[in-house]
Amino acid sequence: MKNIHYSFITITSILISIFFSSSSAHFFPNLTSIPKTFIPNKTSWDGFNKLLGCHAGQNLPGISKIKQYFQQFGYCTYTSTNFTDDFDDILESAIKKYQLNFNLNVTGQLDAQTLSHVILPRCGNPDIVNETSTMNSGKVNSSDGTTKHVHTVAHYSFFPGRPRWPPSKSELTYAFEPRNQLPENVKTVFGRAFERWSEVTTLSFIETTSYGSADIKIGFFNGDHGDGEPFDGVLGTLAHAFSPPSGRFHLDGDENWVLDGNFVSAPSSIISAVDLESVAVHEIGHLLGLGHSSVEGSIMYPTISSNTRKVELVDDDIQGIQSLYGSNPNYNGSQPTLNPSPDGSWGENDTSRADSLMGSFWVYSLILVASGFVIDSLL
Repeated sequence: MKNIHYSFITITSILISIFFSSSSAHFFPNLTSIPKTFIPNKTSWDGFNKLLGCHAGQNLPGISKIKQYFQQFGYCTYTSTNFTDDFDDILESAIKKYQLNFNLNVTGQLDAQTLSHVILPRCGNPDIVNETSTMNSGKVNSSDGTTKHVHTVAHYSFFPGRPRWPPSKSELTYAFEPRNQLPENVKTVFGRAFERWSEVTTLSFIETTSYGSADIKIGFFNGDHGDGEPFDGVLGTLAHAFSPPSGRFHLDGDENWVLDGNFVSAPSSIISAVDLESVAVHEIGHLLGLGHSSVEGSIMYPTISSNTRKVELVDDDIQGIQSLYGSNPNYNGSQPTLNPSPDGSWGENDTSRADSLMGSFWVYSLILVASGFVIDSLL
């Protein structure tokens, strides 16, 4: 049965590759190389700000959209996708679950604190799967006001059923969608991201050119790309990855992907850059079996602010992944040394602007380049 399962996954991946076009992704060596025409003035979820202060019993334009948002990330289930603009009990319950997961004041209202989190770019994977929360120490308010425990220890979590790669697959291969035609400097970013997980586990990752047989298949796509999780353009959802042993890792080709990770001197006018390695490290966590965490500093936290680099695994991430695969015998708990120096070289200094830019967010709506195989790569 396992062989049949693996074969089905492989065939599905190949069919998706055939029938859905890959993306003409946009890569930039640094922030200043992003053209002004690629810096839009609207976010994917910017319209949610009009709902500030909205609460149960109200009927306002736009509530249907935020219902769709909360359903997408697992916080509610409506029997019909024809969402109304009524702020009903289901939405109020969904907001309370969201506030609990993100350690916010649980009010059930769309207050400023809640909306500031909702509009942030984030991973496309849901926070709640099959009514099981993967955040906030495994507790989530149920419909009757009680709490229930789920598959989690501390704040890190797993997918339902705790899937993982089998012990016989300690060396995993990864390959890139051939039609993306990724340059080597982009592939190098993914190599560093994989190394961050191999540093602390018994796993190793080897790049292969055999896309069809690779354990992990990485591709950039636009919009609906055949897996039931369409991308939404610039910002909004940035990427998503599936639990083991699927190995599918998809990124939104419409983002402004930045390679050098240096945001120390980022111009204030550029608020739409996405650090590729930060997103890659997070999604690899999903590929290995981790769910989302409510620890804001962790790699597996669902959202990330604009112009932010966050690539170092913290204790929550390390404890979670080691509970699945064990510890690398050579790991001594020291800090990783794969962070860029302020001059863009790779040294020991993290150049993240996470603390100073937590309130900012990336922008939505980029000019969509005609589909094909060209990559905007400024080398």
